[in-house]
Amino acid sequence: MELGKIYNIKNGVIAIAMTLFFSCTNNFKEVNKIGISDNEPQGVGVNVNAKRTDSGRVVANLISPKLLDYENRKFGYSEFPEGVKLHIFDELNQRTTIVADYAIIYSDTDVIDLQDNVIVSTHEGDSLYADQLFFDQKKEWLFTNLPVEYKSKDYLTKGKGFDSDRDFTKAEVLEISGLFAVSE
Repeated sequence: MELGKIYNIKNGVIAIAMTLFFSCTNNFKEVNKIGISDNEPQGVGVNVNAKRTDSGRVVANLISPKLLDYENRKFGYSEFPEGVKLHIFDELNQRTTIVADYAIIYSDTDVIDLQDNVIVSTHEGDSLYADQLFFDQKKEWLFTNLPVEYKSKDYLTKGKGFDSDRDFTKAEVLEISGLFAVSE
């Protein structure tokens, strides 16, 4: 009888030890989230001046008064609620500047979503005005499906969309509208 009690106690201790052993997992990401609300940014930046380089050459420079970092979410992003100024440099170090009142950078796709009073100024003096413009950093491509106004030194074009490479050498206003002078 005494031997049966010892086996029961021994089996109980083994069961508790196994339960404790298997219930412990390595959740380092979960531990890092302690104290951070899912609705709050994991970091805040002030007077941001970030540079993106390629082979030692600056290809983009992002300037903003405030950055909210939400990279702790499933689809991480960085938000610029007080606006952004983005300088894009070509191989000859000529600058195209994009200004917007609001921006979001989605890190998984490397796309910048520029919103509200978006103005693009090229080194040649061309300008684009839009309510929203996307910049794909991997493809170095600007695009939107919303109304735009494109001004060059020779003409003004309005349309319902825009596609262009970063240098504006392949700039195209989509669904052009307005009055046109046609020579016969």
